[in-house]
Amino acid sequence: MISSPLAGPLEMWGGVECTVNRLGDAFRDQMVLTGHDAREDDLDRFADLGLRTLRFPVLWERTAPTGQADWSWPDTRLARARALGIRPIVGLVHHGSGPADTNLLDPAFPERLAKYARTVAERYPWVTTYTPINEPLTTARFSALYGLWYPHVRDDREFLRAVLNQCRASILAMSAIREITPEATLVQTEDLGRTYSTGLLKYQADFDNDRRWLSFDLLTGRLQPADRMWRHMRALGVEESELHWFSEHACPPAILGINHYLTSNRYLDTKRHRYPEESWGGNGRHQFADVAAVRVVGQPAGPVELLGETWKRYRIPVAVTEVHLGCTREEQLRWLVEVWNAAGAARDRGVDVRAVTAWSLLGAVDWNSLLTSAAGHYEPGAFDVRGPVPRLTALGRMVGHLAGGRAPSEGLARMPGWWRREVRFSYGHDAPAGRTRDSAVTGHRWSRPLLIAGAGGTLGAALEHLAELRGLDARPLRRDELDIADPVSVAAALEAHRPWAVVNAADYGGVDQAERDREGCFRSNADGPAELARACSRLGIRLVTFSSDSVFSGGRDRPYLESDPVAPASVYGASKAEAERRVAEILPTALVIRTSVFICAWDRYNWLTRALATLCEGREWVVPAAVISPTFVPDVANAALDLLIDEEQGIWHLANVGAVSWLELVRRGAELAGVSSERLREAPVGASAPPCAALGSERGLLLPTFDDALARYAVSLNGRPASARPGDAFEEAAEGA
Repeated sequence: MISSPLAGPLEMWGGVECTVNRLGDAFRDQMVLTGHDAREDDLDRFADLGLRTLRFPVLWERTAPTGQADWSWPDTRLARARALGIRPIVGLVHHGSGPADTNLLDPAFPERLAKYARTVAERYPWVTTYTPINEPLTTARFSALYGLWYPHVRDDREFLRAVLNQCRASILAMSAIREITPEATLVQTEDLGRTYSTGLLKYQADFDNDRRWLSFDLLTGRLQPADRMWRHMRALGVEESELHWFSEHACPPAILGINHYLTSNRYLDTKRHRYPEESWGGNGRHQFADVAAVRVVGQPAGPVELLGETWKRYRIPVAVTEVHLGCTREEQLRWLVEVWNAAGAARDRGVDVRAVTAWSLLGAVDWNSLLTSAAGHYEPGAFDVRGPVPRLTALGRMVGHLAGGRAPSEGLARMPGWWRREVRFSYGHDAPAGRTRDSAVTGHRWSRPLLIAGAGGTLGAALEHLAELRGLDARPLRRDELDIADPVSVAAALEAHRPWAVVNAADYGGVDQAERDREGCFRSNADGPAELARACSRLGIRLVTFSSDSVFSGGRDRPYLESDPVAPASVYGASKAEAERRVAEILPTALVIRTSVFICAWDRYNWLTRALATLCEGREWVVPAAVISPTFVPDVANAALDLLIDEEQGIWHLANVGAVSWLELVRRGAELAGVSSERLREAPVGASAPPCAALGSERGLLLPTFDDALARYAVSLNGRPASARPGDAFEEAAEGA
């Protein structure tokens, strides 16, 4: 915990993504999507992390959607928060537009919100901190300037109306609350991303950089007739008396909350051909692309600069009220540490920073599309909610350390995040030329690397490439460098590299051949993992090893779960089952991942890739009459690394969600690849291919759906020769950086 003479130690706050988003007439509730709506004990989980202040939703749309309030949800949750010693910062509207019969452009919106705010204060007079409307300027941009959210307007005047309505509503709401609780204070949040541009568009960047302060300027009564935004609003028809109202009814926040994301800073460029079409737009004067500045600019403004700017402009205490990154686990750790350290650095410069907020404690759904799609894309937070109960992640452990005044212990957080590495430059510009490896990673190695055994195979190559994309210091070793079944070879490799973890991607591979070579199969698939487990146990090193759906007989009519008894029907399956048994006995903390049939576009020997190539040549391809859970290699590799960093152990099933037959898999792959499946045939299964080996999970469905995976497989396959290097396909297919 960082101490400062300014206002005591820097605090760790928390928050749950709580947007009730409206697209047309459809509402989607983030708290329902993450399950928080139905779990009162989430508050106990947050308290166990040491969090004592939470941004807490008592949202207008949820509580009084038709005018008649139902207080049952906030009653039980606020009572529990109070019993746990948690201070709530109550929010009333969060990227929403109120109940169905109003919206941000409704002239009655401010007075109606104020009326609701008063009822909240009357019911909970002990609550003293409020955020009536979260990010009013940002919400107005997406709702009334870009048209993405309700009421789906694209108009400069209506955008200003949405900003003015929300800021007026915030002031009236605080006035109504203070009639009941005079000591109530306002914590006002906003995203203050800075805009960068080419020289031609400097006028637009300057305007955007003035506009980003508009909500704070209105609430504090700071906006004056000489200011650019005052003149702009007057030119668009806003009455002078309306603007003076804000000066006369100023409601300065007690704390200004900065919500800064890595894509908040923007870059504008008239050379639109350099950028994807979805980034194209204009202002009536110039057409330009609008992209994340972090992908173009060498050193865009970070939290230190933004906190300093805000303090200098208003001299009001500040807090970082949202810290979240939808990315791989180690990058989430790096971002939280960077923001926490930035807050400390700002305090050292005299900025009165009060707190940093771990946002999306339970993750978020479909924010990768700005809530414009219902694809179910989930980003974990301090907890991962895709299992029967929320599962603490490495990010959650770090939140607990910081909340308790301890330094973060995760060594991976010491490495630079993707926003500090050359891999971030998607469009050239400031990117160094001729890069082969990311110098930001190679120049900042953590003292203990990740060792990957079996680097020559499909999975090993995937792990190697993804480790580089994710900024992990990985040491991939092929069999001639590490024979996992040889104790001497294993000991020498661990001594030479001193890894913090070992990922065993080595595999015998030939399922049919294993029937004729039981000894060789067991040596690779059972003796090797057992030897790694012994060595890792002696040295206190974490281990991940991979198993297979072949450990099951295939006789069930439902997907297999982790707790189902194994009953292999082949030598290959028996070797994997034996590996699971021996590893669990030797090293109970090991992570054992069962997967299914790999699909992988860059590997010319991949089963589906060979099938499509054969059909493309007009030759026949025969598939077994069996049901499987196809597994996209980048997905399983990324999820395995996340689980390793989370310190998960025991058996996990990782396969893309959705069981299909081999026949359906190839047919659908052929359709997406533009290949005829006319010569595709189905034949009875043999002893080495169980009739139904689909995988489900009782621990958590962590991978995307089969449909999603197959679509990405096809994208990475089309137009790429079979000899393409792994990175060519992964640049498009892999999630993460």
